[in-house]
Amino acid sequence: MIRINENYTKLKASYLFADIARRVNAFQQASPDKKVIRLGIGDVTEPLPEAVVAAFHQGVDEMASAGTFRGYGPEQGYDFLRELIAKEDFQSRGADIAGDEIFVSDGAKCDTGNIQELFAGDTRIAIPDPVYPVYVDTNVMAGRTGANVDGRYEGLVYLDGTMENGFIPALPQEPVDLIYLCYPNNPTGATITKAQLKAWVDYARENKALILFDAAYEAFIRDPELPRSIYEIEGAREVAIEFRSLSKTAGFTGTRLAFTVVPKTCMAYDSQGNAHSLHAMWNRRHTTKFNGVSYPVQKAAAAVYSPEGKAQAKALVDHYLNNAAIIRKEMTALGYDCVGGENSPYVWIDGKMGSWEFFDMLLTKAAVVCTPGAGFGTCGEGYIRISAFNSLANVQEAMERLRSVLK
Repeated sequence: MIRINENYTKLKASYLFADIARRVNAFQQASPDKKVIRLGIGDVTEPLPEAVVAAFHQGVDEMASAGTFRGYGPEQGYDFLRELIAKEDFQSRGADIAGDEIFVSDGAKCDTGNIQELFAGDTRIAIPDPVYPVYVDTNVMAGRTGANVDGRYEGLVYLDGTMENGFIPALPQEPVDLIYLCYPNNPTGATITKAQLKAWVDYARENKALILFDAAYEAFIRDPELPRSIYEIEGAREVAIEFRSLSKTAGFTGTRLAFTVVPKTCMAYDSQGNAHSLHAMWNRRHTTKFNGVSYPVQKAAAAVYSPEGKAQAKALVDHYLNNAAIIRKEMTALGYDCVGGENSPYVWIDGKMGSWEFFDMLLTKAAVVCTPGAGFGTCGEGYIRISAFNSLANVQEAMERLRSVLK
């Protein structure tokens, strides 16, 4: 008989955002006359930059002509895009990253979930708490954990993030092999300094560990002193893989394009202690299981790095940062302690009650959707995340509603 992968039975009953969608749908059915303002899931709302749209059309037109039509492209991405990314996102900031160390994909969510396939089943994993659920759930599916006990999976090393430590956890107190980090952080909006990040790189080098660094929100950093890539830190090429995305940078959530950086000097080890190139392993995995991002999408992505594209993408990010500042200012004025909202599109708020209780109150009394912090881990209990991804008018209206409910 065909059998299931029983690791799936360890997962919580449903994915966080599916729970949210179910509650929102139930509310809308019960109150069809109320306009719901969604400040929960991190989906962008503004259209693609004009330069991107023009390039997208050009790419489609090329596919419509026999002389410029393209079939299968390179699984790793077209060189014209990989070289642009290397130059504009890394070399311009002093990071030694080459175009052929960049792997273009259809989403950072996919890459952060798939990367764990490269590592041994008994890999000791350090997971921040609160954390983006994909990091945890994909390792549960792969069988690297025990059961979920009181909200945490046996076998994982949890790194507690708190208001007191600014949601930058301390280094592990026990040996670990794989470390997940995300800055600017999802869900808390916290940022990390170069000195703090260097401590993690030094730890990984000393312990032959690997850092998986999710930098999907780096475009929101406006403080020039904050690192936008882990490769700005000396030694990171040997111990870190970085994930990037155009979803929030340039509105590509529905267009789908991201990339993963795997330096050729980044190694992992077999049971005999022999070093193996993670670049070569990821290339093999990528070419075996992925057929590449479509040519028009990559053409559109390249336009993000044009002078016009840069200006228009920055304007998009500035729009969301302005929304975040409004949210943070309003919630602070209402007496709530907040993290994020600066150099980040997320505002992390101490709700002074249970996360789902606060979520339900805002939904039923204000018709505003947030994200309950408990869905990101036990350290998220009592917090909510409010996203800046919406129109200015909707954010202003949402804050008016919250003011009337919470004052």
